[in-house]
Amino acid sequence: MPLADPSPSTPPTAPAAEGARVPVALFDLDHTLLPLDSDYAWGVFTTRIGWTDPVAFARRNDAFFADYQAGRLDVHAYVRFATEAVRVRGPQAAAQAHARFMADVIEPAIRPAARALVAAHRARGDRVAIVTATNEFVTRPIAQALGVEALIAVELERGPDGWITGAIRGVPSFREGKVTRVGDWLAAQGLDWDRAHVTFYSDSLNDLPLLERADVPVATNPGDGLRQLARQRGWRILDLFEPET
Repeated sequence: MPLADPSPSTPPTAPAAEGARVPVALFDLDHTLLPLDSDYAWGVFTTRIGWTDPVAFARRNDAFFADYQAGRLDVHAYVRFATEAVRVRGPQAAAQAHARFMADVIEPAIRPAARALVAAHRARGDRVAIVTATNEFVTRPIAQALGVEALIAVELERGPDGWITGAIRGVPSFREGKVTRVGDWLAAQGLDWDRAHVTFYSDSLNDLPLLERADVPVATNPGDGLRQLARQRGWRILDLFEPET
């Protein structure tokens, strides 16, 4: 049976035998710490401010989102699509639009329970990171708003002018790529999987590779598929809040 939660903001405790290992708390972002999908919401926002054609963009955005939920997303094709409006507008306009996006969409959506959970891990002395399949342009300000300095996101290739090209740089932090990127991040911290005691919070079956690699997988606001799997495997289930669209 899944572990009962005395409080949503109470982190799971590492077993005494793991005391010599460094506690690490990893969080997926969309529908885990946020009650929405930040990448999808950014696309809707760019349409609202007139950057994209509402009909054509919504059709393609909805199709990519359905592919993600079904576990068949072509992440490279999606990132080219999702960053197109930003690439065309340039860095200054993009930064101004993202500030509005944070104020209008993201900040009102951040729930106290999510802030409290992150803060509880930080107060315990855990090393904390957000691990997301959404690109760094969209997510870095969100991570900062949640008080998380370390962000493992889809990194964007930059051209000779320093601006994004629409391609992904390195391994995308998606599905199995999250395990690879977390391993690289641990190494940069002077750690490895054997010397870290990793707790990972996620809502999605797309994150099954990292959930299975973590010492403490926490199915957080899980969809039906992950909820059922968590019950079968005895993983902790945490309903931090009711998700939005």
